[in-house]
Parts: sequence; structure tokens; C-alpha cells
Amino acid sequence: MGKRRGGMQGVGGEMMRQAARMQRKMEELKEELKDREVSTTGVGDKIKATVTCDGRVRSIEVDPEFFEEEGLEMTLDAVTATVNSALELADKTAQGEMEGVTGGLKLPGLSG
Repeated sequence: MGKRRGGMQGVGGEMMRQAARMQRKMEELKEELKDREVSTTGVGDKIKATVTCDGRVRSIEVDPEFFEEEGLEMTLDAVTATVNSALELADKTAQGEMEGVTGGLKLPGLSG
């Protein structure tokens, strides 16, 4: 019996070490994703939004001709849609990276 209990503790200890390694990798990845950028375009490349994978908007570009032709309201609608698209892409990119670390496991406090 003593061997069996010791074996279980060894398994539990290894699981804890693996969890700690995974947590360190997740924290490192979160730091890396703060600076990773993704971009999307909208309205036939008339609008471009660049965001980070942690959800910060870095830049928005608007074709001046589009603004002149379509006006403020249409331009703002296009900017909103393009930024939302960029944020969705950033979220998917970050989730994909996190799943690579966790092997697809959803771990409370670690995932996403």
C-alpha cells in the first residue's frame, strides 16, 4: 500500500509541475501577444485597421477619396466595421496561440 500511495503522490506532483510550466508559458504568450499586430481592411481596402492581439487599436487609415465621396457617417460606419473585424481576427489569433500551449484544454484562469 505504501508504494501505491507514494506513486499517486508522484503522479500528482508531476501534474502540478506540468500545470506550473503551462501557466508560465501562458503568461509568456500573453506578454508576447500584447505587441503582436493584425490588420484588416474594409470597403475594398478603403479602410485599414491595425490592432494588437490583446485588443488595443494601433492605427486606423481612411482613404481620403472614400471620405470625400461617402461622407462622415458612412466613413465612421466603415471604420467601426473594420475595427470590429480586426478585433475578431486578433481574438482568434490569440485563442489559437493559447490552444497551442494548452493543447485545446479550457483551463479556468489560464485560457484566454
